[in-house]
Amino acid sequence: MLNQTKKSEIISSTRIHDGDTGSAEVQIALLTQRINELTGHLQSHKKDYSSRRGLLKMVGKRSSLLKYLTRTDPQRYQSIITRLGLRK
Repeated sequence: MLNQTKKSEIISSTRIHDGDTGSAEVQIALLTQRINELTGHLQSHKKDYSSRRGLLKMVGKRSSLLKYLTRTDPQRYQSIITRLGLRK
């Protein structure tokens, strides 16, 4: 789980303006961090199927947010995927 300091650090590094806590970039960055942590958990607990389901839901949510950014602002999309290292 993300603790409050880690979460605020991620928000401050990806926000667009002061007070921004819900933009697509912030949501994508937070989901990416949670996905990375849950992936590590599932590597050691292979039969944790309920956590696997939650992981797949988070991946789908992140995918939807990335598609939204692609449609609305391709430049913001490119900057977020290069910053997070999501695509090649």
